[in-house]
Amino acid sequence: QLRRVESGGGVVQPGGSLRLSCAASASRLDSYAAASSLDSYHIGWFRQAQGKEREAVSCVSVDGSTYYVDFVKARFTTSRDKAKHTVHLHMDSLKPEAPAVSYCAADRWVGSLQNMCAKGSTLRSWGKGTPVTVAP
Repeated sequence: QLRRVESGGGVVQPGGSLRLSCAASASRLDSYAAASSLDSYHIGWFRQAQGKEREAVSCVSVDGSTYYVDFVKARFTTSRDKAKHTVHLHMDSLKPEAPAVSYCAADRWVGSLQNMCAKGSTLRSWGKGTPVTVAP
């Protein structure tokens, strides 16, 4: 069974940067097949603060097209590294907010990336998340 693994979270000061990564891992499949399978999925990045609903951050298609929600535009960048079968979320100019867990989700979504981000709860494959805290 394929799973998503997020990494790169941590504690950063306001105005700082973090780069999150999303990769695939598998307990049974050939490791290369599992890792490279991420390349054939659209990927969404989401976050959830304690006591709040999960919200979309960004979505990226198989071919690298991107969508960002308004509050992260011009600050966050989503990219695919196909050589390493990884998707990154680079976050700049981070603002002080409540601690949250960031997740990546994979799906063979049919439709716009905006709708994919909006329908995050229906996406098929989720990781366990990586925590992000922006605080002085």
